[in-house]
Amino acid sequence: MIHKIQNSYHQFAAFISGRVPEAMMLLFVRVALAGIFWRSGRTKVEEGSWLQLSETTTFLFEEEYAGVPLPSDIAAYMATYAEHLFPILLILGLFTRISATALLIMTLVIQFFVYPDAWWQVHIIWVAMALTLIVRGGGLFSLDHILSRKSYAA
Repeated sequence: MIHKIQNSYHQFAAFISGRVPEAMMLLFVRVALAGIFWRSGRTKVEEGSWLQLSETTTFLFEEEYAGVPLPSDIAAYMATYAEHLFPILLILGLFTRISATALLIMTLVIQFFVYPDAWWQVHIIWVAMALTLIVRGGGLFSLDHILSRKSYAA
């Protein structure tokens, strides 16, 4: 009986560790992390605009996010552009490791300079997702994978 359970477990572990399940997990992580930052980026722009900063964003970076070690106007634009560019790249699976690294750095800046009490509630999860993508890459269902296959074929 125990041998049958062990055998079933090993078969399940072999299946779930395969290329396609891993690719699905990495796609899910890419979408989840991208969604967090995309939604945040959209709150920073004027309704109906693509990248025009709202007055609220300007105010927040001058007052509430004043601990960020950059001038508030530069930090506001950098954060807004990053929260739009890197999620798009993550969804596409293009430059996944670079995009995840950028969002990891952004998370750490938020953690240390803006919301230092949010580590266990929120930021540890963002860091875990970013580190997963930095270590594993975009996976089989990514433009990174397609482009890397073409570069080896050339």
